[in-house]
Amino acid sequence: MKRYYLLTAIALLFACEQIDHPGQSAGDSRSSSVSPQDVARMISSLPLGDEQLREVHDAVSASSANGYDEEYTMEDLFTVPGAGVGDKATKAARRSYSMPLKDMITKYLSSTKASELPFTAAELEKSGLQLYWPWFDNWDGTSYPAITFDPGDGARSNIGYKLEMGEDGALEVREIVVTEDYASKNPVWVVNANDDAAYPSIEILRKQADAGGGTIIIGKKGTRIGKRDDADTTILKTLIIKDFTMLRNYDSWLCGGSEFFVKCGAVEDFYALREEDLRKYNASITDFMICVKRKDVGVTQNINAILVDNWREYQMDGEDCGLKRSAFLIIEDDGGEWTEYKIDAEVKVKSKTYGMTLSIPLRSNDDIVWRGTLSSDYLTKYSGEKGRFGDVEVTFEMLEK
Repeated sequence: MKRYYLLTAIALLFACEQIDHPGQSAGDSRSSSVSPQDVARMISSLPLGDEQLREVHDAVSASSANGYDEEYTMEDLFTVPGAGVGDKATKAARRSYSMPLKDMITKYLSSTKASELPFTAAELEKSGLQLYWPWFDNWDGTSYPAITFDPGDGARSNIGYKLEMGEDGALEVREIVVTEDYASKNPVWVVNANDDAAYPSIEILRKQADAGGGTIIIGKKGTRIGKRDDADTTILKTLIIKDFTMLRNYDSWLCGGSEFFVKCGAVEDFYALREEDLRKYNASITDFMICVKRKDVGVTQNINAILVDNWREYQMDGEDCGLKRSAFLIIEDDGGEWTEYKIDAEVKVKSKTYGMTLSIPLRSNDDIVWRGTLSSDYLTKYSGEKGRFGDVEVTFEMLEK
């Protein structure tokens, strides 16, 4: 499910804004009557074998490679077994299994054993739930997982159903307490809600851009984009976010990794000779998601994404004019009721500075990592240097065209 939202400028001189890229939108929350605990119990009752373990591992490996959490959504499990989040966007090859997990689940739900479960296979497919397998890449290829679920309320541990092969060749299940430390050393499947599949990850956007399409432009590290126009005093620059480092994990490990939404508002390609010209320009918002896995605390993620393509600066009557400040916001997505945050950006014509106020929707449970404005002077002075923004570090780069 992919939707777009409109950010409304309330300053009189800026009548509307254009959203450049799909990001956090005001209609992506899904509710379901399917209980994660019931799903965890059901999966622990299935006669899982090597093929089903490999199917889940294939899917979470693909999701991870596509820039998402280590996850296998119920929707993909039923429609494209073994596919990861993002595989549809990149047209990845479908995998084939003689007994996919969906067939086991469908058979189980149609049996008398499942009479106490209040959902059908169709309802499970549309539930918005998923299997989350943190540290999947530590798997030895044979060990069975402990299966648990996210009970909510920020729990740091939970009961899990440990699958083991008995001496008679039959699966045995015993209850254990599952913690993050346990999950980092042993295979664990967590049934939780999917929060990021509706949004294109930075990896998906990069792959689409490299193929000649997509909705965001990805710059190459160290390259100059475009060409400076020496016909007048105008200088065009491009603002790039080079990398992103998460300094702490957000929320409980049972929820998964962290989904950060980066939002940058500016008046691109701004060039005005008088006040009346201001009416010609619309504010644009660059908005995209960066998913950081729990194990990647302190690990720098290469981004190389353009935030403002044409940051124009020029001289008029000996004064510096043009775009002076961009609005910048980083949030970590946590759901809740929709609200808004107002943030300003600035342009300058001769000796006058004009502000625009952007009303940016976010949700009541979202963690605001950093909010404020980025000035042209700051971005030029510290171009290519890592800076601290709340609990993340970001490197910006201003490249002259």
